[in-house]
Amino acid sequence: MLFNSYQFLFVFFPIVIVGFFLFGRWHRLAAAYWLVLSSLVFYGWWNIKVLPLLLISVGLNFFLGKRITAAEHDQDVQRSRKKLWLIGAVSANLLLLAFFKYANFLVGNLSFLTTAMGGQALAAINIILPIGISFYTFTQIAFLVDCWQGKVREAHLAHYVLFVTYFPHLIAGPVLHHSEMMPQFRRADTYRPNYNMIALGLSIFIIGLAKKLLIADPLSGPAGDFFEGLVVDPKPTFWSAWIGILCYTFQIYFDFSGYSDMAIGISLCFGIRLPINFNSPYKATSIIEFWRCWHMSLSRFLRDYLYFPLGGNRNGLTKRYANLLVTMVLGGLWHGAQWTFVLWGFAHGVLLAWNHVWRYLMGEVLACWFRPACWFLTFVSICFTWVLFRADSVTTAVAIYGGLLGQNGTGAWEIAPRLLALLITSFVIVLVGRNSQQMFEYSSLSGDQSNELPSVQWPKSLVFLMGTTLFLCLLRIGVPSPFLYFQF
Repeated sequence: MLFNSYQFLFVFFPIVIVGFFLFGRWHRLAAAYWLVLSSLVFYGWWNIKVLPLLLISVGLNFFLGKRITAAEHDQDVQRSRKKLWLIGAVSANLLLLAFFKYANFLVGNLSFLTTAMGGQALAAINIILPIGISFYTFTQIAFLVDCWQGKVREAHLAHYVLFVTYFPHLIAGPVLHHSEMMPQFRRADTYRPNYNMIALGLSIFIIGLAKKLLIADPLSGPAGDFFEGLVVDPKPTFWSAWIGILCYTFQIYFDFSGYSDMAIGISLCFGIRLPINFNSPYKATSIIEFWRCWHMSLSRFLRDYLYFPLGGNRNGLTKRYANLLVTMVLGGLWHGAQWTFVLWGFAHGVLLAWNHVWRYLMGEVLACWFRPACWFLTFVSICFTWVLFRADSVTTAVAIYGGLLGQNGTGAWEIAPRLLALLITSFVIVLVGRNSQQMFEYSSLSGDQSNELPSVQWPKSLVFLMGTTLFLCLLRIGVPSPFLYFQF
């Protein structure tokens, strides 16, 4: 089921939210289980055959988390037992993810090697990738590590299952941290309707819906035509290559940013705050800043649970840059089982390492004098790396780079006025526009810092604009298109 579908907007969501607050008046635990059941229905709507895998993963990790925590009370074998449970638990999750996400990739590469050496090709296994498996696996690995570190203080079954399966984030993130979510599920106020937060949530949801339907989806056609056209003409010209890549650059931005806004907005209607996942990343003047603003929850996970355990920046510059490369390569591989994603992660690792070298040599103050040039170089670098992210093969990516660098000639400047206007509008929005959290003064709530949800104000002056935007979005729904990050 998609956020941008009539079934979700007019059937599923109204039934779920009304039921949630009705159950909440009777018993909070009943409301939590209602939301769990609704989340499972939402997930199973895509393919009910993969629902048992999600349930097995959640049940197994809850049990393993309990065992890791219980080992803390055995003073004699506390550290060794906890570590063994952790290694086993993380390994189980990674093996499950590897089987469903990377088995086809590994078999394909082994088949290539065997045929290259004169052997027979291996039979393809064609395993279906369960939607959202990368997100709920990473979410639970973080939970297990925190259990080992003694950071988990509460793990009620209902709250844990809801933490993992909570439908606004389940399929395409953000990657959640238990300390941000479980305390919110304990609060009594969560189970009583807050009409101010509902109004705010609907406003942010509409902004996200508009990003998806009014910008990302119209750009998906030209972007798709460009990449699919490479099958017929593998030598794009300068102008066609840049127009195609810019279409995809803005498509993926507004598609994923739109999903993140919709997830935050839906969750606010339930009185629950999700972490911010986007903070105007195309305004970044460095790759370091870009990764602090793009897919922020994944960046945080890679930093806390991979980069720091590898040693971070504690063992000299060479080790630091090696850790960056390993982290980004694995981050690229997390996105997909293709060599293009590995190269995409490697490219960002190199760019991050060079960015740190530049700051070390030139300093922050001197860099400020070159902010326009830094922004331009950063944006162009991001566009170049998106080629690897979208291309179906390394060969296709090389052909596109040839076009971007003008190796196939400039070609004719051919772009429909409507598409040109859409690209210009996209440029203006990402460069000078305020993002949704700035527009509505939204900030994510982390930890059990207060029994009361912070007060939020809905700007009433935007009522007419929100209504008009929603009307335009409803006209555009038609056959809903999936979000790009569903494939990861």
